[in-house]
Amino acid sequence: MEPDLLNRIEAFLVESAIPQSVFGREAVGDPRLVADLRDGRIAGLRIICRVEHFMNKWRADRRAGRVAPRGDRRLHMVRHPGAAR
Repeated sequence: MEPDLLNRIEAFLVESAIPQSVFGREAVGDPRLVADLRDGRIAGLRIICRVEHFMNKWRADRRAGRVAPRGDRRLHMVRHPGAAR
């Protein structure tokens, strides 16, 4: 495994505000990817390439104005006092 992969993913999660499970699901189809890497999972070359491709494409799309940071959708689900139920 490439030793910096988890560090690059962690930095990307901060940069993009994508939740770790969403990142794993969209990058490689595995919502547990980041948690598993943190627990010592060793990523193979195919996973590394797919993750790098996802991050590079996201950054290129962001520069082109096609995406914006998502943030945590749970923050938008909080009801405000007096809001209709």
